[in-house]
Amino acid sequence: MRSLDPTIAAWKTEATPTNGSYEYRPPICYMSNLIPEVFIFIISLIGLAGNASVIWFLGFRMHRNAFYTYILNLAAADFLLLCLYITVCLIRIFKFTLYIHIFDYGIRQTGASIFYIAGLSMLSAISTECCLSVLWPIWYHCHCPRHTSAIMCALLWVLSVLLSILQWVSCHHLYKLDVDLCGNVAITITAWVLFLFVVLLGSSLVLLGRMLCGSKRNPLTRLYVTILLTVLVFLLCAVPFGVSLFLSYWLYIGFDSEYCLSLVSLVLSSVNSSANPIIYFFVGSFRQRLRGPNLKLVLERALQDTPEEDEGGGSLSQGTLEMSGSRVEQG
Repeated sequence: MRSLDPTIAAWKTEATPTNGSYEYRPPICYMSNLIPEVFIFIISLIGLAGNASVIWFLGFRMHRNAFYTYILNLAAADFLLLCLYITVCLIRIFKFTLYIHIFDYGIRQTGASIFYIAGLSMLSAISTECCLSVLWPIWYHCHCPRHTSAIMCALLWVLSVLLSILQWVSCHHLYKLDVDLCGNVAITITAWVLFLFVVLLGSSLVLLGRMLCGSKRNPLTRLYVTILLTVLVFLLCAVPFGVSLFLSYWLYIGFDSEYCLSLVSLVLSSVNSSANPIIYFFVGSFRQRLRGPNLKLVLERALQDTPEEDEGGGSLSQGTLEMSGSRVEQG
């Protein structure tokens, strides 16, 4: 049974028989994989700091509205995924320097699946909700329940955890008892991930088209720019990891090729999970003269759902930030 997790392929070697015994034969790119692993570790540390700042401000320093809740949960998913990457790097160092065997297979596989699916789910949800607020603003403002975003985030987390744990149990503990169960779970997870990709891409294209095309174009806001840039980075950097994480289950390209592809996808995935705070800072500080490193104000500006001309200079009132298209949910 092939693994659904590229972290397994990227941190192991292949055993091959030699003269009746087994020895570990590293794949082609094994000798040069130290560089991408160092990149993963450094990028993950930077991303941890950025996502921790986002979690701190959105979770404890700002009143959360619908979009803030999604961004908070997206930052939490990225933060936990980066923690997993750092843990795997440290485990690898301990294994090769101290010769300590640490059994972490289930933790890495299940954790990677949970946090990747959760992050993709949050991004798809926020893109869809933005699309609804643009296409049917009156219905969205008046009829969408107040705590929809919090409920959706909780359901998406539960679904991500259940699917990942079910895959781990069925493919590694119950495989000998029921061979078909593992395949059915793999089909279910792959179908769900593909569905999220389609929803994310479709809602993002609709949002982009409504902002840039047509006679009834909506004014471009910082929130929409932030979301579109986040989706773009995700499509460029996280899709290869998703393909390697789930779709590679159905395609066998050889161990050496899968190993090298996994290393590249892991680097790109760490870049994606670390890029969102940078996007928030860039969008929030663009064309603004801020007095000092006010990260809270920068984050508020990046998630502002009002047109650029309505900002009213260099200051931003709380009433403006609590946009008309979002319900305020007290954190």
